[in-house]
Amino acid sequence: MKRRQLLIAIGAGSLFGSLPRLTIAQKGPTRIGFLATRSKPTVWNADYYGAFLRGMQDLHYTEGKDFAMEWRFADGDSARLPELANELVKSKVDIIVTGGTQAIRAASEATKVIPIVMGNSNDPVGEGLIASLARPGGNITGLANTNTGLSPTHMSLMQEVVPGLSRVAVLLNPKNQNYTPILKSMHDAAAKMRLKIIRLEAKSPREIDGAFAAMDRAEAQAVITAFDALYVQQRHQIGALALKYRLPSLFPVRQQVEAGGLMSYGQNYGKLYRRASVYVDKILKGASPADLPVEQATKFELVINNRIARALALEIPSSVRQRADKFIG
Repeated sequence: MKRRQLLIAIGAGSLFGSLPRLTIAQKGPTRIGFLATRSKPTVWNADYYGAFLRGMQDLHYTEGKDFAMEWRFADGDSARLPELANELVKSKVDIIVTGGTQAIRAASEATKVIPIVMGNSNDPVGEGLIASLARPGGNITGLANTNTGLSPTHMSLMQEVVPGLSRVAVLLNPKNQNYTPILKSMHDAAAKMRLKIIRLEAKSPREIDGAFAAMDRAEAQAVITAFDALYVQQRHQIGALALKYRLPSLFPVRQQVEAGGLMSYGQNYGKLYRRASVYVDKILKGASPADLPVEQATKFELVINNRIARALALEIPSSVRQRADKFIG
């Protein structure tokens, strides 16, 4: 009987020994790695990266006592993400929190064992990062957004706000892995509204300057920027350029409006990253990422900067103002 039990134990060990073991360190503060495409925020309380820390506080975790952060910032250069992800793995963090397809993929390629929590992701199933929203199936779970599907609303809002709109500049980062679906979505939406798209690309602050100069030469009447970590990082530069060239601007992230843009419509990324802390909490309490369903954002907010509207001599229609969730200035 003892020999039989021993053989069963050996067999079970062989069966499960090849599977990834998602374990959390039992001694000392939990070490949370945070892989960020952007730069380190100058004001944490005003940034959606900082919302993750506020979420941990809400769940009664104290930084330094219950958990320690290992931050890695790519400063807008997505090419650095694989190196930074590998640094986190080598430093033996217990969990990695990250967001955006490129950063999530970099973390995924660096480890199949350490749990990865997504603060935001555009299409994790389509990108092959998880098996399904209901059962991710691996070491990745978290939050998904719907940036690609917002183009019709972005175009419609701009058409309502800018009288006689016919030519819209669209700013995209060619390094962004969602470039093609976002561009197609924008073209489809513009075609239905009989708007001409002026496509501009920029993958660095210098190229952003050049893109806005090109918009001016092309006589664009407004500009819509796709979601991209670089554009969020350079939000003050983009807001200043839009005002310089007197272009009504629309963004997917509210922080870009707070930095000088006209409007934003999209998910509240602060709430997404705050929610990511709940996933971290569940994993720390023993849940497996493979079994934690990925949540999709269902609430979208419209933010309007009154100061910029006045500077551009734009009258925001009541139909748009009534839908706004927040006014600035």
